Amino acid sequence: MKRTIFTWLSAFVASCFAVSSSPLQAAEALKVSVFSTILTEIAGRVGGDAVNVTGHVPIGADPHDFEPRPSDLKKVSAADVVLLSAKHMEGYVGKLKEATGGKVQVLEVGDQLPTLWMKGAGHAHGPGQKHDKHDKHEEGEKVEDPHWWHSVESTQKAVRVVRDAFQKMRPEQKDFFAKNAEAYSAELSALLKWAKLKVAELPRDKRKLVTSHDALQYFAKEHGFTVYPVSGLTASEQPSSKQVAELLTTIRAQRVKAVFAEDTANPKVLTQITSETGAVLGGQLWVDGLGSGSASTYDGMVRHNVTTIVDALK
Repeated sequence: MKRTIFTWLSAFVASCFAVSSSPLQAAEALKVSVFSTILTEIAGRVGGDAVNVTGHVPIGADPHDFEPRPSDLKKVSAADVVLLSAKHMEGYVGKLKEATGGKVQVLEVGDQLPTLWMKGAGHAHGPGQKHDKHDKHEEGEKVEDPHWWHSVESTQKAVRVVRDAFQKMRPEQKDFFAKNAEAYSAELSALLKWAKLKVAELPRDKRKLVTSHDALQYFAKEHGFTVYPVSGLTASEQPSSKQVAELLTTIRAQRVKAVFAEDTANPKVLTQITSETGAVLGGQLWVDGLGSGSASTYDGMVRHNVTTIVDALK
């Protein structure tokens, strides 16, 4: 009799646990195609085991020049949602929408975040234009800066955008996505606090950044830096001789101590700058997405960049 009661109780307890976890187990995992290394991490952290994330842009690839392959388009056509960095970063949105036949949500995350507007240098995309990486702008034309992830606060907003999208598609898992997003956002708050303390080691008159291309304006705004880029919004833009000469003059006048290379940019001009100004090469920054090694996570990328910048400019 005791054995029978014990067996019944065990079965009852097991069934209770099965019911409590059923919302996560019952729904098929969301298929998420992502064209940003930053958003690949965000989707995985917010979605957990309720999503199946495919990151299409490899580590170290230049997102400005990336083009989806036929195999990427095939996976996109079978996805539930496509996440893009946007702000005119991707030049192939039309291809993705064509591949989905209008049946898959294409979410341009950056378009829901605050924007920094800049003067174009001839290669970046502007508001209202079609995404075509071969389009050019007149010098001085107002364009959107797509590198929003260099602001930790903007990245936290992106977490909420992705959370809301997942919750809308799987309302029965709303609390699960909310809990994951809250935990990740708390980590980002701690990261921002650390970054501000690290940057505080550097006097404001030394917060001057010379970089291969203009990718750190969001970082500059968040931490009080002035950026002097060699080229414009993409690493493929080549500065004119006049632009290089003006930059050399600025570096000497501002007494900039160090200049920084980037993972996707040609360091040739930086070599010229260091030889003619006496500034040193301060190290390599990851600016167009996640990096390798310790920089393969968002936290690691930010810590690498901030530490490299501050220590070189002290």
